[in-house]
Amino acid sequence: MSIDWTNFTPWSSLCGGALIGLAVSLFVLANGRIAGISGLLGGVLQFGSEGWSEKALFLFGLVISPLLWGAFTVLPEIEIDTEWPALILAGLLVGVGTRYGSGCTSGHGVCGISRRSPRSLLATACFMTSGFATVYVTRHI
Repeated sequence: MSIDWTNFTPWSSLCGGALIGLAVSLFVLANGRIAGISGLLGGVLQFGSEGWSEKALFLFGLVISPLLWGAFTVLPEIEIDTEWPALILAGLLVGVGTRYGSGCTSGHGVCGISRRSPRSLLATACFMTSGFATVYVTRHI
C-alpha cells in the first residue's frame, strides 16, 4: 500500500470528523434524539411528526453545506463509474438494510458507538464487514 501524499488530507479530515461529532452531540443534547440520517429522513417524510422542523432543518443543513463550501473553494468533480440500474439497486439495498438494521451508518456508527451501544457495535461491525467483502468481491473475483 502506498499513500498518495499530494491528496492526503489528515487535517481537513480530522476537522470534518470533529464537526460531525459536534453536530450530532448538539442534536442529541438539544432534541434528545439520535442524529441517524435514515431516521431523520423517515421522520421528515411523515409530515407533522414529532420534531419535524428540527429534522428538516438538520437535513437541510446537510444539503446546503457543500453548496456554501463551494462558494469559497472549488469542489472536487464527482465521477460515477456505473450505470443507473446499478445505482438504483444499490440505493434500494441500502434502504432495506437501514430498515432491517434499525439504523444507518450515522445512527449506529457515529451516535451508537459513541454511546457504547452493543446493538450499534454489532450493526457497525456487520455493515463494515459487508462493505469490505463487497469491495473485495467486485475488485478481485
